[in-house]
Amino acid sequence: MNAKRTKPAGNPVTKLFVLDTNVLMHDPLSLFRFEEHDIYVPMMTLEELDANKKGMSEVARNARQTSRLLDEIVSGAEHDMAHGIALTEPSRELATGRLFFQTEAINGILPSSLPTAKADNQIIGVVMHLGQKFPGRPVILVSKDINMRIKARALGLEAQDYFNDKVLEDTDLLYTGTLELPPDFWDTHAKGLESWKKDSRTYYRIKGPLCPELLVNEFVWQEGPQPLQAWVRVGAGKTAELETLIDYSHAKNAVWGITARNREQNFALNLLMNPEIDFVTLLGQAGTGKTLLTLAAALTQTMETKLFTEIIITRVTVPVGEDIGFLPGTEEEKMTPWMGALEDNLDVLNKPAETPAGGAAANYGGDWGRAATMDLIRSRIKIKSLNFMRGRTFMNKFLIIDEAQNLTPKQMKTLITRAGPGTKVVCLGNIAQIDTPYLTEGSSGLTYVVDRFKGWSHSGHVTLQRGERSRLAEHAAEVL
Repeated sequence: MNAKRTKPAGNPVTKLFVLDTNVLMHDPLSLFRFEEHDIYVPMMTLEELDANKKGMSEVARNARQTSRLLDEIVSGAEHDMAHGIALTEPSRELATGRLFFQTEAINGILPSSLPTAKADNQIIGVVMHLGQKFPGRPVILVSKDINMRIKARALGLEAQDYFNDKVLEDTDLLYTGTLELPPDFWDTHAKGLESWKKDSRTYYRIKGPLCPELLVNEFVWQEGPQPLQAWVRVGAGKTAELETLIDYSHAKNAVWGITARNREQNFALNLLMNPEIDFVTLLGQAGTGKTLLTLAAALTQTMETKLFTEIIITRVTVPVGEDIGFLPGTEEEKMTPWMGALEDNLDVLNKPAETPAGGAAANYGGDWGRAATMDLIRSRIKIKSLNFMRGRTFMNKFLIIDEAQNLTPKQMKTLITRAGPGTKVVCLGNIAQIDTPYLTEGSSGLTYVVDRFKGWSHSGHVTLQRGERSRLAEHAAEVL
């Protein structure tokens, strides 16, 4: 029955997908992601894989992994090459289609306006040939290259992006970590309401229609005569438990001299300062205070409460403009140009406290004391490059991953799995500012972890809405 369903020639139920090289180099396991449909790998795709296999980049690694996977699939099935190799066994039943390789030369298919020397055009030629060979069967080109898809469609061929790595079709659907309660919330959830106090926090146990939708560590709030800011401690069931928050907007709860300026910042500080939360993701446009809040929380828990021994900061080194070439010095010194954001935030956090008397005695003992404090802080902050993260284990560290929107899901996994006992990982980013080629808002590693970690009892997420940098920055973000 299986063989009948995956018959190579013209079963209209199954489609034939022709894979471009960039799909395999983006995700080697894409070979097993097409379920019951068949896959066709042109000879030019294999050529391009071979050309890109050298080096230590992510692309080269993926090219090598794809070649190893293809070798495993082909081994022992050489006699089936013309009829297609069943993928059921190699994919452990993830895919039930067949894998075909180009076993014949294809000439004279392309229009004269397309130069045949170009690899993309040769793959388009293969798609045209297959369309003529199997007229009753959908033959679809799968490519991450937009221009190649446009060219294919211009020639009347069907072409698609590779969607399997997309977490969400629309980033507006991405989990925000916050929920405004409806005005009638207490009326609809009043039946069997329990309330108690513990360690200056108020707890509510509620039953009602909203309870199954509430995720653990999701923040809920309500404006009005009796404002509420709480987070869900038990959720996604018939009952839910809410716990009121620590008010970090009040000066008495200031974190390294920083207070929350808006509701979302208060939510973020509750996550950052809670030792039970191991993984925090903060999303928000420029100027919402992601880095400042995280650094303030990191310094407080490293220098004052001694919860962590060190702060480690890493980020993807993708330049916005032209690259400025090799940088001199040690790993730390090479990373310095990328860490301008860190320097700016440290200046804010280490500015002298304003004394009512106007004297400088309390300000860390004047400029000398301020410089000494700065040196002490810097000695606890280590700047690391992503390139040297494999195989490391961080124990009792506060790990900050800045500009996390530029990471692929695979790189994100590599980084988060570095966390040893007592380590807290914080990912910061703005998915509207992706600089890495082939990554989109839907397939970014940051979107991926926000979606996968939601509802876990030791992680939390907040999307920061309001810019607090300046009125100029906020207006620019809106109108530009």
